[in-house]
Amino acid sequence: MAAERRTLVHWFRKGLRVHDNPALMQIFNKARASPDKFYVRPIFVLDPGILDWMQVGANRWRFLQQILVDLDQNLKELNSRLFVIRGKPVDIFPNLFDRWHVELLTYETDIEPYAVKRDVAVQNIAAAHGVTVDTHCSHTIYNPEVVIAKNLGRAPVTYQKFLSVVEKLKLPKVLDKPERLPKGTQPIADEFEAAEPDVYDCPTLDQLVKRPQELGINKFPGGETEALRRLEKSLSDEHWVASFEKPNTAPNSLEPSTTVLSPYLKFGCLSARLVHQRLQEILKRHPKHSKPPVSLVGQILWREFYYTVAAAESNFDRMLGNIYCLQIPWQERPDHLDAWAHGRTGYPFIDAIMRQLRQEGWIHHLARHAVACFLTRGDLWISWEDGQRVFEQLLLDQDWALNAAPLRSERKLIAQAPT
Repeated sequence: MAAERRTLVHWFRKGLRVHDNPALMQIFNKARASPDKFYVRPIFVLDPGILDWMQVGANRWRFLQQILVDLDQNLKELNSRLFVIRGKPVDIFPNLFDRWHVELLTYETDIEPYAVKRDVAVQNIAAAHGVTVDTHCSHTIYNPEVVIAKNLGRAPVTYQKFLSVVEKLKLPKVLDKPERLPKGTQPIADEFEAAEPDVYDCPTLDQLVKRPQELGINKFPGGETEALRRLEKSLSDEHWVASFEKPNTAPNSLEPSTTVLSPYLKFGCLSARLVHQRLQEILKRHPKHSKPPVSLVGQILWREFYYTVAAAESNFDRMLGNIYCLQIPWQERPDHLDAWAHGRTGYPFIDAIMRQLRQEGWIHHLARHAVACFLTRGDLWISWEDGQRVFEQLLLDQDWALNAAPLRSERKLIAQAPT
C-alpha cells in the first residue's frame, strides 16, 4: 500500500550532479531493486537565512540558481526531480523524516567546519527518528581522512609530500549516471504539495538575487550540462592538454587561457574524479607530456592537496589558531581595502583584475596571486583574511579549502611544519 511505503532521500549539498555521484547512485539502486517498496526524493536544502547573512554576490547566486534548474532537469530525465526544501537542516529534518516515512538518507561528505557540525546534528536527528544515514566521499579524488591516516595521522604540508602519499592509494571508480527509475518510485504529493503544488520547486532568480543591479555578464552559466560541455571542449585538443603548463598561460588574455572548470568543481557540477580519469586517458596517448605541479593533472592535485590540509585544520580560513600561519600585525585600512576591492587603487593591472572579478565572477590563477600580493606583503599590508572575504563574495569558485590559497601563499607567511 502507498501509505506503507518508505522514502529514500538523497541530500544534495555540493556534488550537484547526477554523474559520478555514489550517494545518489545508492538511492537509485535501492529503489530500482524494490520499486514497490520505496519512493525517491532527491532534495536540496535552501536556508533562507543565508540570503541575509552570508556574503554571497549576485553572480554566485545566479550560478547556483542555474545549477539547481539544470539538476532538476537532469533528474527528470531519470524519472525523478529535485525537491528544494526551505529552512535550516536541523529544523526541517525532524518533520521531514516523519512526514515522508524516511528509511535512508545519503549525502556526500564535507570537510568545512560548519558542515561537519551540521552533519553531526543531522545524524543525531536521524538516529532519533530511526533513519539510516550513509555518506560517501566524492567531492575529491582522494578521501582527505585516508590521506591523513596514510601520513601517520598528519596532513602532508608540502605538495611533494602529498604526491608521495597519494601515489600509493587506489583511485576510486568513476561512476556513470544512474539508470532511470521505474514507474511507481515517484512519491505522491505530501500535505504541503497538496496545498501548494510548487512548494518544492527550484527558486527563481528573483528569489535568490537580492541585488540584481550587481549582476554582471553571464559568461559562465551554471549547471552540470554546461560543466560537461566545457570539459569536452577543454579536452578536445589533446596536444594542448599534454603540453599544458600553468605558468605559460596568460592572466590578461581576452578569453580565458585555462579551462575555467573551477566553478563547476567547486559546486560539484563536475566530478574531479571524472576530470582526473579523462586527463590520465589522454596522457597515456601522449607519453611526452607536462608533469605536476604545472600540468593539468597537477592543477587537480593542488586542489586535492589543499582539501587535505584544510581537513586537518578547522581554522584554515583564519590566522588566529591556524597551525599553518605565522601571526602578523596587519594594518587596518578600510579605505585602502575598499579601493582594492572595487578596482580603484590607481594601479591599472590590479584594478583591471578586480573589475573583471566583480563583473564576471572569475579571474585567472596568476591574476589572483597578483592582487593577493598587492593586498598583503606587496603593497597595502592588509590581512589576507580581508581579501578572502572579498573573494568569498565575488568568486564563482569560492571554496573554503581553496579561497585563502592565493592570498596566503603570496604573503610567504606560512609557518614551517614537519611533513
